[in-house]
Amino acid sequence: MRFLLEELARQPPPPLQWIGSEDWISHSEFLRYNMCAGAIGFGVPRSVIPGLREFLLDLSPAQALKSPLLTEFWESSFSCSLKGSSGGARECDGSEDIRALQNPYTDTSQLRITNLVYKATYAIAQAIHGVICNDTQCDKSAKFTPWQILDQLKRVNFTTRNGFQVSFDSNGDPVAVYDLINWQVRKDGTLVFVTVGQYDSSKPRSQEFSMSRAISWVGGKTEVPRSVCSESCPPGTRKAVQKGKPVCCYDCIPCAEGEISNKTDSLNCVQCPSEFWPNTQRNSCFPKAVEFLSWNDTLSIILIVFSITGAFIAVCVTAVFYKNRTSPIVRANNSELSFLLLFSLTLCFLCSLTFIGQPSEWSCMLRHTAFGITFVLCISCVLGKTIVVLMAFRATLPGSNVMKWFGPPQQRLSVLAFTLIQVLICVIWLTTTPPIPFKNLKHYKERIILECGLGSAIGFWAVLGYIGFLALLCFILAFLARKLPDNFNEAKFITFSMLIFCAVWVTFIPAYVSSPGKFTVAVEIFAILASSFGLIICIFAPKCFIIVFRPEQNTKKHLLVKVPSKAL
Repeated sequence: MRFLLEELARQPPPPLQWIGSEDWISHSEFLRYNMCAGAIGFGVPRSVIPGLREFLLDLSPAQALKSPLLTEFWESSFSCSLKGSSGGARECDGSEDIRALQNPYTDTSQLRITNLVYKATYAIAQAIHGVICNDTQCDKSAKFTPWQILDQLKRVNFTTRNGFQVSFDSNGDPVAVYDLINWQVRKDGTLVFVTVGQYDSSKPRSQEFSMSRAISWVGGKTEVPRSVCSESCPPGTRKAVQKGKPVCCYDCIPCAEGEISNKTDSLNCVQCPSEFWPNTQRNSCFPKAVEFLSWNDTLSIILIVFSITGAFIAVCVTAVFYKNRTSPIVRANNSELSFLLLFSLTLCFLCSLTFIGQPSEWSCMLRHTAFGITFVLCISCVLGKTIVVLMAFRATLPGSNVMKWFGPPQQRLSVLAFTLIQVLICVIWLTTTPPIPFKNLKHYKERIILECGLGSAIGFWAVLGYIGFLALLCFILAFLARKLPDNFNEAKFITFSMLIFCAVWVTFIPAYVSSPGKFTVAVEIFAILASSFGLIICIFAPKCFIIVFRPEQNTKKHLLVKVPSKAL
């Protein structure tokens, strides 16, 4: 340590807070190094041994001659020779006063290691006393072994004359007592040892350490210096060492998305489990929010209102048609298909409700199959009505008996056949790879989308494709029949309804694929409701208008009046 301090004294470093070990923190020789001002460390307690100073100062030249060590001390201290003048040194004449010396020999105010020797000597003496003495007398001629002394030494318990208690625990260790030593600067600029606290392991728990005065830190400051280059990194960040600087210099980097650190000065961030996400401080993982189109969602409420309104309109139209079921405009073009179409439209409006709420195994299977079957039933009825319009005008040609091959029985059978094909597609889909609920963790990082997996994309697009095929076929047939002469040509309205239907579902595909989360379901519900409203408005609104507001036109004569065909 001496060599280090000497070298630093030649090349003074910036102000440093020194933490000393027991070996040098109380070494008086080092007090000349002012750069260590403010040093602090634990050392052996300082004490005054009673009678030691008087014993040391009661040294005469005659006594010093008896010991080579004392002779060397005397001669070096007074620069004289006790054995006569030799080597140019004068002879000691007895006028030397040892009390006037100022050196470590006469300074007994900082006795630390010496006090340990003092206590050790008395401990051995107490052990010997315990071996050779009893309650009444001591046998000074008694012989004893080192093991007897060691055994007795473990049981000694006494207090020295300078107030230190001496005892040993079961491991043979003495009570740990240390002074907290601080190197403080005096007014004259010199350093001095100051005891600012003490540690005593014999005291009750949490009371072992006590402070007696303030500590003077480096630079004379009273605040505890921070021995770091960078502040500690709080939870939610990680340490990144600054290039070219000591390891205690680092940057605090916030944890990346999906990662946390819940400790101070973390070296790495930890990834949250797949179904968890960090809080804003990124020091804890919380379960991700689960998103689906719930019943109390504002968007759901709007769609529910439209769905129930559509079903109510379909029921009202059914009531109007049933009340006027004998009127020509209702009986025209197969009233059975009209009532079946209204029934299927009611189901179409209501089936959109199955898409709302938390997905389950049954709801996932029900929503797609109910939607597919009811829409095929609806389009089949419209297709049947379109074919009836075409056949009806062909039947007016001379010698034509086409209506014999497409009468009411054939119309019912065609609707049943078209619907059963869709039922078969749905059954195959549900028995092979049915739609099941699953947690979509990929679309959003911070939340889970609970949705119905298609199971088989082929099955889903087969259902949609079959509906599209029937709608396209119906549109083509209605388009061909749009110019047929009639005062009330239903094919025109079917063409409009199929045009709206096809437009809705063509735009649905890209919107369905690109919509995120619960909006995917909302887009599908919107497509169902929009196409259903298009059918009921285009096909039934004109008839209801005539029935309610133009009853004079609701006659067979008026309906059969031929009018010039017009472009659509």
